[in-house]
Amino acid sequence: MENILEVKNLSVSFSGGVQAVSGVSFSLARGETFALVGESGCGKSTTARAIMRLIREPGKITGGEVRFCGQNLLTLSDREMTAVRGRNIGMIFQNPLDSLNPVYTAGAQVAEGLIVDRMEKRKAWKLAADMLRNVKIPDADKRAKSYPYEISGGMRQRIMIGMMLCRHPKLLIADEPTTALDVTIQAGIIELMNELRREYDTAVLIITHDFGIVADMADRVGVMYAGELVEVGDVFTIFDRPLHPYTRLLMKALPTITKREGRLETIPGTVPDLSEPIAGCRFASRCPDADERCRSAAPVTAEAEPGHFCACHRVKGGTANE
Repeated sequence: MENILEVKNLSVSFSGGVQAVSGVSFSLARGETFALVGESGCGKSTTARAIMRLIREPGKITGGEVRFCGQNLLTLSDREMTAVRGRNIGMIFQNPLDSLNPVYTAGAQVAEGLIVDRMEKRKAWKLAADMLRNVKIPDADKRAKSYPYEISGGMRQRIMIGMMLCRHPKLLIADEPTTALDVTIQAGIIELMNELRREYDTAVLIITHDFGIVADMADRVGVMYAGELVEVGDVFTIFDRPLHPYTRLLMKALPTITKREGRLETIPGTVPDLSEPIAGCRFASRCPDADERCRSAAPVTAEAEPGHFCACHRVKGGTANE
């Protein structure tokens, strides 16, 4: 399949030498959903913002390429990048209150992008109200005339989702899109994004720590730790045969329906200080299988089996050496 997005060796640093994203590479095909998962603070949202060129000072993109439809977004002018955002690449942000303008109504903000695309104002408003209904906003016509401060956090999140979906972007980046929503609404939003993918062949990059959403939406999964991608594979492989010790520990921390497996496991230790140089594997201090080699030399990402990549000294030929 044709890749719509190719991220190559993307790196982002902040003042003090903090390497928040380090050499991240992945691709995304048309109509595909790729999920970035990992603990809070591992670099998922920073990676997404770097793709959109939304890294603010004191942050800086320090290396790599972000190719969208063959064009390197990192070489575009600010004006050219503004034309790409929204129309071709839509992003659902994690905090909707920070992303909505408090002095414009919800309907006006959803319709704004359609009007920018030269749609007649009355038609744009009607489509905006229809989209609010699609994202399960009750009494959508009334809520379209409400301001963000008059609306609950869950509704604001759905308005942000509707704002991005109504323009049918080629690529949708969704950063924890259902965090503030209850389970019933969450299921409807996931189905709506899946419909967008099926109808318009939209590619979706979803950032989440919820493996239930990953199972419902993702074709492939990338596992991030301390600013690096440590494992990438299709969703069934990652769930059935995780290779990296970090991925395996994440899977063991998932809740189950029964108590048969006992208490949930936790990952001991903390994420390393990224402002300090790390000689070996970034997970070595928390890994139960780490040896001297892990502490002294950084692992290289290799294809353990077709389509399944892992950065671990102990992984060879598709199986982890226990």
